[in-house]
Amino acid sequence: MKAFVFPGQGSQYCGMGKDIYDAYPEAAQLMENANEILGYALTDIMFNGNEEELRQTRHTQPAIFLHSMAITSLLKQQGVDMSAGHSLGEYSALCFAGALDFQDALAVVSRRGEIMQQAAETTPGAMAAIIGMDDEALEALLAEAGAAGIVEAANFNSPGQVVISGEIDAVKAAVELAPSKGARMAKQLPVSGAFHSPLMAPAVSELEKALDAVTIRNARIPVCMNVTAAPVTNAEEIRQNLLSQLQGSVRWTQSVQTMLAAGVTEFTEIGPQKVLQGLIKRIDRSASSAGIDTAEQLAAVLKA
Repeated sequence: MKAFVFPGQGSQYCGMGKDIYDAYPEAAQLMENANEILGYALTDIMFNGNEEELRQTRHTQPAIFLHSMAITSLLKQQGVDMSAGHSLGEYSALCFAGALDFQDALAVVSRRGEIMQQAAETTPGAMAAIIGMDDEALEALLAEAGAAGIVEAANFNSPGQVVISGEIDAVKAAVELAPSKGARMAKQLPVSGAFHSPLMAPAVSELEKALDAVTIRNARIPVCMNVTAAPVTNAEEIRQNLLSQLQGSVRWTQSVQTMLAAGVTEFTEIGPQKVLQGLIKRIDRSASSAGIDTAEQLAAVLKA
């Protein structure tokens, strides 16, 4: 069995997608359509913008989504049995699986980026990577650091690699405590918001409005969703999981394990960089993983 997986925020880079735009007219047309839908030239930010501009959440999220969708628009969809995406990448996975139309998914992703950026500005928070702790030790760490405020596990990326999220003082407390609790490394991340934590609560009602404005259909293939780490095809379940995901943990380790248990033997990451390929290898060294990011990689797959 084969699965397509889609990266999330943090995988972006300046110049992303330009070689695909130049090489494939069909992809270029899709990108130009996106500019029209959004009302501004997202491709200019992707191709020519500076890192600071591209890193703004309201730009990052539609940019990564568009890059992934430009690639999938050129690929045959037969033979892909499951899909999944990391946080933002879940929207790419759902669009690929037919649960969302491209135009609707782009509109929701764009709005999601805006409201998450607004929530981060209104309620400043922090995130940190904790490396080398098992789940039980991590729970104890978060319980102790929680005396300083809200702090929760945001991303279970791979065994022993977890990102935490919450109020600034609580995240700092966790980072300071972590080495004494057995962590090999604890490092605050360069983000302004506490994504996938209760601090995103102000954004939930706005995301609900955005999802209510589009049609969500049953997916044609199962999408292993972040908050449950379970394969989903039902439209209403998809909608509820997308809402929960804003404040809930991204259970990526568990999602990959679910797909492996279901019989997936080949993972292909669709979108910028190789983040998910690295995580999949750390989750299961025997898993086969590859990626399509550039026009050269895409050409090789299309030729094959």
